[in-house]
Amino acid sequence: MPDNRWTRQGVRHSYTSATHKFRPVRTPGGKLVSQRIYKKCSIPKCSDCKNALSGIKSRKLSEIHRTKKRERTVSRAYGGSACHSCLKQRIVRAFLLEEQKAVKKVLAERAGKK
Repeated sequence: MPDNRWTRQGVRHSYTSATHKFRPVRTPGGKLVSQRIYKKCSIPKCSDCKNALSGIKSRKLSEIHRTKKRERTVSRAYGGSACHSCLKQRIVRAFLLEEQKAVKKVLAERAGKK
């Protein structure tokens, strides 16, 4: 009959802090062993609307530096920092500003001819 007790193996200190948590896991052999629980990482968010960015996994900062560039970003302008809807708003806003400048210039030329 397998042993139902488990111990926290690999204990560094006795304090139960957020970075020092364990959980009992039963192995296929029927033994109870301890498994370390790591803190959850935050999901990358859009710089404008603060919604979660799709296509980018949530990882620790140390793990992000080790991953490939294609896993860290999305192949688009403002790929890893802004979502698609905010980017669309930026593009439309920039286009309308340029159009407004052109209209002002045309109106100024017409006023100068009169």
